[in-house]
Amino acid sequence: MELKIATFEDLTTHELYQILQLRSEVFVVEQNCVYQDIDGKDQKALHVLGFDGKDLVAYTRLFAPGIYFKEAAIGRVLVKETHRGKNYAHQILTASIKAIEAQYSTKKIKLSAQTYLTKFYESHGFQQTGEGYLEDGIPHIGMIKN
Repeated sequence: MELKIATFEDLTTHELYQILQLRSEVFVVEQNCVYQDIDGKDQKALHVLGFDGKDLVAYTRLFAPGIYFKEAAIGRVLVKETHRGKNYAHQILTASIKAIEAQYSTKKIKLSAQTYLTKFYESHGFQQTGEGYLEDGIPHIGMIKN
């Protein structure tokens, strides 16, 4: 998988379309969750794109401390269904953690994890915080990496 990290302004129109299409495919269609994906935060995010050839197959968006949470944040973590089981989730999360450390000079990162993925995030040093909650009808838990 080839990785690209870009600000919103540095994304091409084609890349932005691929991002929105893939997020809709995974979060809206696959997870059967009607929610407002275009939330006005993409312009403030750093975008991590994972490509298999020309196809976008993995993605995250990153935030500096104070934009999404008090801590730096990772969100919209996904891998295209047809490309799961190829270690892409680990690769894109590792790249996202490194990008936050480099761009924002912090190792403290927060995310809102779908609860079925807690073991995955724990394998990258995240720990559960607080009680679980529903976000857009899907069980989530806050997680922090120090």
